Parts: sequence; C-alpha cells; structure tokens
Amino acid sequence: MSKTTFYKKVGRKYVAVSEYDSELREAYQKGSHLVTIEPGSTYTLYNIDPNYAALIAASITAKNKMVEALMTASGLKVKQKTLTHEQAQAYINFKKSMGDNFYSLYTDSAGNIVDAGLEVLYQEANKLLDNPSVKNAYEQFLMVAKLTKDE
Repeated sequence: MSKTTFYKKVGRKYVAVSEYDSELREAYQKGSHLVTIEPGSTYTLYNIDPNYAALIAASITAKNKMVEALMTASGLKVKQKTLTHEQAQAYINFKKSMGDNFYSLYTDSAGNIVDAGLEVLYQEANKLLDNPSVKNAYEQFLMVAKLTKDE
C-alpha cells in the first residue's frame, strides 16, 4: 500500500495536482460504486444498482459491433521465438508478401478483448438512454426491480 503524489511543473516550481492512495482505493465496501471526479471535487455514490437493463438492451443491439471489435482485438500476432528452417522461410515469405502491411502476430489478453467489447457496449447503452421512451422504460424497470429485490 502506498501513496503517490503527482506534480505539474508551473514556471520553475512543481505543484501537487493529485494523489493516488492504493489503501483508500481498496477500502470500498462490497457492491457497485460510482466515483465522479471533476476539478476541485469528487462525488461518490455507494452501493448503486448496476445498469443491467441498459446493459442487456445494449448487448442485444450491439452484438454485431461487439463481435467485430472482439475479432479485431483478438487477431493473431507472433512473438519472437526460435523457428525451424522451414518455419523461418515461411515467415520470411509471408513478411515479403505483406510488404508494408506486415504486422507481428500475437494473441491479445482476454482482458483487452473483453475491454474492446465492453467499450462498444457502453457506447450503445448511452445511445439507447438518449431516447426519452427508453430512458422512461429503464427508470420504470429500476423502480420495479427495487420493489421486488430480496434484501
């Protein structure tokens, strides 16, 4: 656990602009929390209900975009390793055939792949909630969900 202070150079002096505290970050209670930070203020909502309705609706409408984003993020890539003579020759031929478009191939992490899909999901959820009818239906869903939630 550590604290780190971040500074910005202003003229000839360094001025503290923010502080990171890993102990504080890990002190949240169990549940979902929303932290909004603006210059000069921090606003925290504790134990909020995750936005499941918008998430589900967005996942249905964003499925094709998510698949495309996941396919792009999970494209094959190669890390340097020892190759047989035949593999090395095939690799050289592939590199020549690709010309300036040649890229090293490797498999991205599952986390990065999911992040690519979630980014599309967040964008689609926000688009849906811009519609007043969808927003109203979502608010009604939240009200019914809260009334029927088991404590």
